[in-house]
Amino acid sequence: MPDPSLVILYVDRPEASAAFYADLLGQSPVEASPTFAMFALPSGFKLGLWARHTVEPAATGAGGGTELAFPVADVDAVYLDWAGRGLAVIQPPTEMDFGRTFVGLDPDGHRLRVYDPVMP
Repeated sequence: MPDPSLVILYVDRPEASAAFYADLLGQSPVEASPTFAMFALPSGFKLGLWARHTVEPAATGAGGGTELAFPVADVDAVYLDWAGRGLAVIQPPTEMDFGRTFVGLDPDGHRLRVYDPVMP
């Protein structure tokens, strides 16, 4: 079975979402059009942003049902950075069973979980 290497988020405004992720990820999309944008990250992972109203076959439901997870060494430093950018935070830094984490939201309500991959 091949390993997945691309996640596509359905968004309302791909150009606005691409600007949000370009700022958050510190890089420009490798592909951008009025209905789609894609980022190719150094890890090989790809993130696509597709206009919800142009998805074929048609998509149902709203954003928020997806969570992207970002492993980092310093959860609190990333929290301060993202909060300073005005990113909506729905869970401040906290200790959970798997370690320290917080959760923010992108403009379409997709969850962005930051976590320390080192177990306590």
